[in-house]
Amino acid sequence: MRPSDIEALTVPRALALRGELLLAGLSRPDLTTNAYRGSIRKVGLDGTEGPWTHGEHDSAPAVSPDGRWVAFLRAGDGEGPVSSPQLHVMPAAGGEAKRLTESPLGVSTPVWAPDSRRIAFTARVPEAGRYGTPDTPDGTPVGRHEEAPRRITRLDYRIDDIGFLGDRPKRLFALDAVAALDAVERPELTPLTDDGTDVDDPAWTPDSETLVVVAARDWGHEETEQSDLYAVSAAGGEPRLLVRSEGAAAKPAVSADGVVWFLASEFPDGSMEARNTGLWSALLPDGDGPAEARRLTEIESVDCDVAAGAPVPFGDEILVAVRNRGAVELRAVPRDAELAPLDALRLVAGERAAVRGFAADGSTMVAVIATPESVGDVVVITEGAQRVLTDYSKPLRDKGVRPVEELTANSADGYPVHGWLVLPEGGGPHPVLLAVHGGPFAAQDWGFFDEAQVYASAGYAVVLGNPRGSAGYGESHGRAVVRAFGTVDADDVLALLDAALARPDLDAERVGVMGGSYGGFMTSWLAAHHGERFRAAWSERAVNAWDSMVGSSDIGYLFVDGYIGDDPVEQRRASPLTYAEKIDIPFAVVHSEEDWRCPLEQAQRMFVALRRRGADTELLLFPGEGHELTRSGKPRHRVQRFDAVLEWWSRHL
Repeated sequence: MRPSDIEALTVPRALALRGELLLAGLSRPDLTTNAYRGSIRKVGLDGTEGPWTHGEHDSAPAVSPDGRWVAFLRAGDGEGPVSSPQLHVMPAAGGEAKRLTESPLGVSTPVWAPDSRRIAFTARVPEAGRYGTPDTPDGTPVGRHEEAPRRITRLDYRIDDIGFLGDRPKRLFALDAVAALDAVERPELTPLTDDGTDVDDPAWTPDSETLVVVAARDWGHEETEQSDLYAVSAAGGEPRLLVRSEGAAAKPAVSADGVVWFLASEFPDGSMEARNTGLWSALLPDGDGPAEARRLTEIESVDCDVAAGAPVPFGDEILVAVRNRGAVELRAVPRDAELAPLDALRLVAGERAAVRGFAADGSTMVAVIATPESVGDVVVITEGAQRVLTDYSKPLRDKGVRPVEELTANSADGYPVHGWLVLPEGGGPHPVLLAVHGGPFAAQDWGFFDEAQVYASAGYAVVLGNPRGSAGYGESHGRAVVRAFGTVDADDVLALLDAALARPDLDAERVGVMGGSYGGFMTSWLAAHHGERFRAAWSERAVNAWDSMVGSSDIGYLFVDGYIGDDPVEQRRASPLTYAEKIDIPFAVVHSEEDWRCPLEQAQRMFVALRRRGADTELLLFPGEGHELTRSGKPRHRVQRFDAVLEWWSRHL
């Protein structure tokens, strides 16, 4: 895989299933337009596949429960509201799509009511005179640098990859789609929620009259990472607390019998770091009081993957995606489970693979499953049998996918560590890259990893792993680095590296270390404390100084206190910047100018410290990008970054 081959990364992002109609929303980078193309494809359960819509930025298909209509999002070219995703509806039998919204900043994934009449969605509603909206009678849009100053009174005023929050709250809407399809004019939309807090993940109750949403604790009156479930009437009115979680709630789904299923983590004593997300349930209350919730899955061994989607009721079971030793598995939880451990949950799909999304209708399940050779394909599961329906990653395999081997090691204290080795072509001895993932409470998984494939195709053996601090190996594994960054996690990744270097086809004299975010922290830390192991380092979007991270990062005021502590002495002791004078290997500092998660000052401080003492260092800055550059940045920047990475390692390894 070469850098420009990112255009072959066709990724199914969403599935919609109703009867025999299965739709998949696909996304891929396009270098010509320097944007992402979105399309909706019809996938036959018999293995046929073809286009469903013909827009260039279509996504998020949803089939109405009666099977008559398909709602989806479409963004156009140009500027203004049409350039943002807007709600469209078309007949399920085919035909022209009709646009139903013109929201200034676009709308979110559509959700049909059970009666197939209303559609719910959320949308950010900007203040007048912001984000290209007018604040004058003549309707002239206000330019970005001509906006009025923002008055900020909260700590949670912005978020990476989105921007400022208080001046464009995410509000709930529900429109009568049937009436809108018959009307000549687009409907006038009135939000169902106020601007007090963002709302997310709307789900309808069985009577099609109420929506269950996720919102911040106490409707966002104070800064908090805690969130609860609220009930909002589709006819309007004040939101009502439905379920008070034990920490953070997400992704509710309501079954026909009036049970709310949702994902949530617990924050014992207010400690939120590295907490496994479990499956919970609550019965819709008859009165006004909140419902009592119960946890169905065990805290230590079951960690549900929120990114893969909401729970899906399926007969006497509930389907959830669970992170497990580098896999993201589709598991079935009995409805009457009580703190069930992982081995008590039926494995449906995803062994040594990664489930990215799933859906079900009747007796049929479908899932998007990524493997070491596939970014993601649609799989149908009936009566326990799996059948792959698509082959979106064939162009990647035709170019050549390097093999991935499982790797295990024992750390310095005997603790078992799990990872992978991606091997280049030929007999070696090959130069080696130790690549550390971000997070830390995230995980390298079995899915196709474009970065490792590009490096291996260029001749480098790539060592990947999930040291302590990672997700999917038990909550205690994840919490092992709380107040202990750079200790057992460093031991673990070095143990994996040593296990790989025991092979005769790898060159222990030509080793580099690299990583982004938490992986960037680890790269900086290893370069300072174990620099003799490496020829050079590539530290990307890193945390280098915890003291300034507290105030400059969008989550710093929470993250630093939780993982490092509020003692300034300890913050400096745990900061790679403190040990910059020990870094004597070539060191690349790589950052995005608009990164608000690990802000630019983190890179600047490290670069200046190294440069002032004459170290071999370079600073590479990407304009207009945020923290997610390597995953969702502008396609050309992603290619330019790959080119820079390969040039760096060619020079030093």
